[in-house]
Formats: sequence, structure tokens, C-alpha cells
Amino acid sequence: QVQLVESGGGLVQPGGSLRLSCAASGSIFRFNDMGWYRQAPGNTREFVATVTTSGFTNYADSVKGRFTVSRDNANVVYLQMDSLKPEDTAVYYCFLRNWDTRQDYWGQGTQVTVSS
Repeated sequence: QVQLVESGGGLVQPGGSLRLSCAASGSIFRFNDMGWYRQAPGNTREFVATVTTSGFTNYADSVKGRFTVSRDNANVVYLQMDSLKPEDTAVYYCFLRNWDTRQDYWGQGTQVTVSS
């Protein structure tokens, strides 16, 4: 099992910034993907960004140039969100996918609200 604990959500004005963090622990394979999805009310969960253990990143088109995903050597993944828009309002979920089993693990979610 893998446990994921997120932090850093909150309320921010349009154009502002937030940084999300997610710490993973448990049965983590040496090669894995970590990243973020989000789900707005009435919508399905959508991909935001991911980063591999080697540092390769991938982003949804809607956040390219505004969000930055990164990770450290202790299985902590970050999402730096700049130039936030009201449409970025959602619950943000951290995930980890172990490459050996292809199994996904999810955090509990953290609310991000962009509003004036």
C-alpha cells in the first residue's frame, strides 16, 4: 500500500499563486510517476501534470506555462500554480503510479478556490 498526504490548498484571488505538496510513503517502487489530477463540481476528474522519477514532466494544455510540477528525492511532489484563474477552481488530487504493478494510488484531495 501507498499513502499520499496533500497540503497547500486554499482560497486565492485571480492572478495569484498557490503551492501544493504531496508526500508519499509505503510500498513505493523505485520507478514511478507522481502528479496531480483535479475535479471541479459537475465535471469528471482531469489530468493536470505528472513527473517521473527521472524528472520528465507532462502537462495538460490548460495549465502549460502557468503550473510547474516537481519532486524531490523523498517522494514528495509539488505543484506550483501561478496566474491562477477561476476555472482552476477544483479539488486537486495527488497520485502515484508504480511502474512495476501499474497500480495507481490517490490522496484525499485538497480544495483550491480561485475567486475575488
